Amino acid sequence: MLKVNDVQVLLCSPPLPSTFRKLAGCTLFITGASRGIGKAIALKAAKDGANVVIAAKTAEPHRTLQGTIYTAAAEIEAAGGKALPCVVNVREEEQIINAVEKAVKTFGGIDILVNNASAISLTGTLETETKKVNLMMEVNVRGTYLTSKTCLPYLKKSRNPHILNLSPPLNLNPLWFKNHCAYTISKYGMSMCVLGMAEEFKGEVAVNALWPKTAIHTAAMDMLGGSGVEKQCRKTDILADAAYCILTKPKSFTGNFIIDEDLLREEGVKDFGVYAIAPGQPLIPDFFLDVPIDTAAVKEGGYGRESTSLDSTQAMWQKSFSHLAEKNNVIHVGASQEFKEEKKLSGSQPEGPKVNTGSTSAKPVAETFRVIQGAMSEEYVRTTQGVFQFELSGDEGGTWYIDLKTNGGSAGFGKPPVTADVFMSMSSDDFVKMFTGKLKPTMAFMSGKIRIKGNMALALKLEKMLTQFNSKL
Repeated sequence: MLKVNDVQVLLCSPPLPSTFRKLAGCTLFITGASRGIGKAIALKAAKDGANVVIAAKTAEPHRTLQGTIYTAAAEIEAAGGKALPCVVNVREEEQIINAVEKAVKTFGGIDILVNNASAISLTGTLETETKKVNLMMEVNVRGTYLTSKTCLPYLKKSRNPHILNLSPPLNLNPLWFKNHCAYTISKYGMSMCVLGMAEEFKGEVAVNALWPKTAIHTAAMDMLGGSGVEKQCRKTDILADAAYCILTKPKSFTGNFIIDEDLLREEGVKDFGVYAIAPGQPLIPDFFLDVPIDTAAVKEGGYGRESTSLDSTQAMWQKSFSHLAEKNNVIHVGASQEFKEEKKLSGSQPEGPKVNTGSTSAKPVAETFRVIQGAMSEEYVRTTQGVFQFELSGDEGGTWYIDLKTNGGSAGFGKPPVTADVFMSMSSDDFVKMFTGKLKPTMAFMSGKIRIKGNMALALKLEKMLTQFNSKL
């Protein structure tokens, strides 16, 4: 991969010595820039004195999400840039066209397009409503395509034009499809725009993809992971820094699928702790990257290059398939909604909080539930307000539950006394490992060892609760 210092960086404004700000005078059109990753990229460019078009939907304050196009504009101008807030829903072609025309009229052109806007639903095929399928396809694929198409005539007039899509490498490992097929198709659609447009406009416009190696703390991550998940994430700054490296390269740098950490390492960054929300804590690997689960802490040592040029894309696909047999421990994010039919076990189901203990020394699942029942408290019930149903396979398989919603709480064998909020399917061995601190629920979920249906945020609350149970197990 080329390094910035190895090439002459072509500027959007008249050429200046390398000591000057590289994006000064450049106009960036960024979708979804009112918050999160899009805003972080905008602020990084603003420090150079860039012009930023904030193309996003939020014009009025949201009841739960922070930031609007106007608050983002104020931050960009405070950082040293010029801002143009535009209300844009990328599902609406007319809004895209109007914003692009306004940007050209205001700043004289467009030099960089960042396709950041995205929609997500981590649901299986039968559980994904048509309206959610439409949303993901229209925002992720169609929105990226139309925004690129609308900007391209102006980008082609720039000295050093770039399109950067926030989308993953095209990894055809089936594990990334089976639990959230529609979402994967939509994100890969963004990546296929890179694949096609980089070749179509080679020599005219650079087109690349950028993807994080680990989970990034955004409002979307809070929604998916629940309270406390930020400790296992990095800041948006890492993507902003990686995007800056890409966007300041010449337009000959094109057709690449780039992983943030890998690029920054090549650019000389050594301390990645500065990007962590909670330095020293294990980090959650991001979607679509085949990372063994035992490296989930994302060590600061060696790393494998994941950036892939157009010429080697086919080789990457072949590698994905050829290694499937070795990928028993592949990191996998997704909420599969398929569950085996409830096993019918001999004997009657105990009622209430009782546990089928039998010979507990030979029955670790029953012993675990016995300890959980003994650790129940009104505080757990008050702060959790959830009912968990477990479908376990293997020894002591069957239906088990933890009720942290009704009265003083209960746990045991059989179905819960009230309808469960969360359904989890796993092996008995993994259940015991999870409740004894040997397997983190988040990582078990991401590696495919646990399948979850129901309230995902509530499911991920379980990890916090387990840290309190572990000392008793």
